[in-house]
Amino acid sequence: MKLKQLSLFLENRPGALSRPVRLLADAGHNLLTLSIADTSQFGILRLILRDGEAARNLLEQNGFMVKVTDLVAVAVADRPGGLAAVLAVVESAGLNVEYMYPLTEKRAGRAILAFRFADPDAALRVLQSHGLDVLAGTDPLAGGPAE
Repeated sequence: MKLKQLSLFLENRPGALSRPVRLLADAGHNLLTLSIADTSQFGILRLILRDGEAARNLLEQNGFMVKVTDLVAVAVADRPGGLAAVLAVVESAGLNVEYMYPLTEKRAGRAILAFRFADPDAALRVLQSHGLDVLAGTDPLAGGPAE
């Protein structure tokens, strides 16, 4: 299953981050995770929420430009070498990880990592063919219906 990530460009100034976060909170949207990267001029706020489409609409209605990107979420053994095992599969298939970051929730003691691949569909096929635990569309974390 691909997760929908929302990306917003923010000015690199005090208070710029709190505006979209407060807007989402006031509307009842809970963040599953976020990542922020900055330059001297602007920041990129990356968000994953349970209802990304509603959050996107809210942000756009309030003047934010939102880009939607597909990420692949994988449950990884939370121990030394857990990530290395996943990366070995990815690298052996010639896939490139553009970036990744963790989700705040865990699954059965395993960390959940969100990966950005140039070709998320190819990454899904490779990861699933190697028996890795990729979030399914029915997983409530992925925004699908609960099982």
